Amino acid sequence: MADTTKIFSWNVNGLRAVLRKGALQNFLKEYCPDILCLQEIKCNPDQLDLFEMDALKEYTIFWNPAKKPGYSGTAILVRGDKESAKRHKLNSNLGVSELASNEGRVLTLEFSGYYLVNVYTPNSKRDLSRLKLRHDEWDPEFKEYLKELEKAKPVITCGDYNCAHEEIDLARPKQNHRNAGFTDEERQGVTNLLTAGFTDTFRFLHPNTERYTWWSHWGKARENNIGWRIDYFFISEAMKKSLKDAEIYESVTGSDHCPISISMETK
Repeated sequence: MADTTKIFSWNVNGLRAVLRKGALQNFLKEYCPDILCLQEIKCNPDQLDLFEMDALKEYTIFWNPAKKPGYSGTAILVRGDKESAKRHKLNSNLGVSELASNEGRVLTLEFSGYYLVNVYTPNSKRDLSRLKLRHDEWDPEFKEYLKELEKAKPVITCGDYNCAHEEIDLARPKQNHRNAGFTDEERQGVTNLLTAGFTDTFRFLHPNTERYTWWSHWGKARENNIGWRIDYFFISEAMKKSLKDAEIYESVTGSDHCPISISMETK
């Protein structure tokens, strides 16, 4: 009998903020994720108070906070037994180690059948001052890191990739071409992942669906659904046959991003 594992990803734009709002508690209660990957946690575990920790008590939490307080960082919540997953040493294997480790941008867990890689990809910034680093270093080296892991077992990678890949992935593509998140260079980085054998799970199951995962704070963008799909699950080719669902949860508030998920059949 096969089981289904439901994995969620959410850029929370501050873990303590979504806990104080009650947004994360409500989300966990309603959707009961088996695994939840968080980006932009902006805190260390010792900054959570007893109330905040109690809200997460059903989960084992793996942390990779940024060294700079109140900035960036990733975490993965695994329901129940911590022995079901183990942290994988990665930063020495990823060439852009200053961003990967100092800014807490990548966290990898090893499960029995796959690696799970949670990533908060660097934003190219409004003035595109990080675009060259992103295009020349981060994107190719992150892809090679995933391919190296894949030599041992299949890979699921998820998170905030800070890029809308195709015109269908944002509400106003013509107005945003060459803006951060929709430059040719950033889009090529996603294309290179697909060419390397990874599958964009949502687009694979919903090829013509226009839905978004992030909205600007300006101009009532979320109210008017003027958004971008910049949060993704990519999976190795070997896992496509196990993919059962890919979903976006626009109704879940608490952050400028909304959660996304995949359901995978596991033996």
